[in-house]
Amino acid sequence: MTSPEPNKAKAEVVPEGAKQCATFFVEDLFFGIEVLKVQEVLRYQEMTSVPSAPDVIQGLINLRGQIVTAVDMRRRLGLKKRGADETPMNMVVRSDDGAVSLLVDEIGDVLEVSADSYEPVPENVPQDQRELIQGVYKLDGRLLLVLNTERVLQTQSCT
Repeated sequence: MTSPEPNKAKAEVVPEGAKQCATFFVEDLFFGIEVLKVQEVLRYQEMTSVPSAPDVIQGLINLRGQIVTAVDMRRRLGLKKRGADETPMNMVVRSDDGAVSLLVDEIGDVLEVSADSYEPVPENVPQDQRELIQGVYKLDGRLLLVLNTERVLQTQSCT
């Protein structure tokens, strides 16, 4: 009689053509970022403001000794400012230039999305907004906007 195999941690298998997206909300918009680009999610952190920084840069945070730029997604998307009683969350993402924190309203779940539910950004979306969104996944009852993190992190300097 053979003994049963010890319990092994099973690696999660993502079907071919499927992706996992970490999701978040900014106002009533539902966004996703490929989960492999997300470093961590944190509660609001105290920030140091940066003089003469672009308006979308909320400040700098000290993340265990690493200085990380915080980008306010409401400002980046051209939405109204967060109320004084609304505290953002930090979604720290990896970029070509290092870690950056996206200040979002609420963190969602990690969702698995399939390639057959993906659509390109519609042509009638204004160009400045189209640049920030890679595409859209059709989910049950809502749309998941896939954020182009590299474009979001490109900010214009103040002159």
